Amino acid sequence: MQSYSLIAAAKINLYLEIIGERPDGYHELAMVLQSIDLADYINLRANGTEQFRIYCQHPQVPLDKTNLAYRAAELMASAFPDVFAKYGGVDITIHKNTPVAAGLAGGSSNAAAVLVGLDLIWKLGLTQSELQELGKQLGSDVPFCITGGTALATGRGEQLSPLPDLDNFYVVLAKYRSLAVSTAWAYQTFRQQFGASYVRDAQKLLERQQRVHSGLMVNAIAHRDGAKIGQLLYNDLEKVVFPAYPQVADLRATFYQLGAKSNGNFLGAMMSGSGPTVFALTASEASARYLAEEIKAAKAGTDLEVWVARFLPTGIQIAPTLPKN
Repeated sequence: MQSYSLIAAAKINLYLEIIGERPDGYHELAMVLQSIDLADYINLRANGTEQFRIYCQHPQVPLDKTNLAYRAAELMASAFPDVFAKYGGVDITIHKNTPVAAGLAGGSSNAAAVLVGLDLIWKLGLTQSELQELGKQLGSDVPFCITGGTALATGRGEQLSPLPDLDNFYVVLAKYRSLAVSTAWAYQTFRQQFGASYVRDAQKLLERQQRVHSGLMVNAIAHRDGAKIGQLLYNDLEKVVFPAYPQVADLRATFYQLGAKSNGNFLGAMMSGSGPTVFALTASEASARYLAEEIKAAKAGTDLEVWVARFLPTGIQIAPTLPKN
């Protein structure tokens, strides 16, 4: 029976601005998204039944229909019932490396991998655009996770404009194992505290979108200006997460303190998405690894987990071999 193994890259936000409220009730966002090589491995294997089954070694990953990867499989079955009837279901094994509920789109990247994998197993021949249209039904991050790289995301985050690839940048990611922040809570709290300043007029929303397209961060990326990118790191959700979760604010402050003592390749630090992961951006792998050891030492005795990752120009990729657990 046919099987595929896929690499599902995590993502970070280099920029996250909440512009206003859309007519559909969602937030109008402007974000710069970046794939990194911290990734899960997803194995899909035809199982000869009419069922989808989920397996994962991580205790926090649900193995039922609440899993976004499972929902991606169900979506494909409902979108292509004749093909599903011909080929049947698959076993989906998630080899989890990306931390759960960390603001790194781990669940969305898993769902994106299932869409790509079933397209291959079922020989559908879908284009990236067609896969992204399906992905929009699952979540705002799924379309980006399919293509990956560096992109400007507007609308709910599903309207993507590719940006020039960023080469030779590394991040140190840090997250307390025991700490989780609800994305829904973060956005709801932001609406409660700052909703009075939202842009709601359709024309003004469009104007703000266009302003971001030609904005300073996009210009810095076009010129691959690492120092300027580091200076322009921005995340509106820090305004609500930091007061409620002071450990996250402290982690970002510690990165800046350590970065000031490093060899000059530290570029900046920020919370990714709704957190609680905080990342430090560096211009070299050596600097990233140095900073990783320094943050571990500074937070010794805590349950802080630390990873070093490189920027990637791609999203979902076929894996040459499946890693061992």
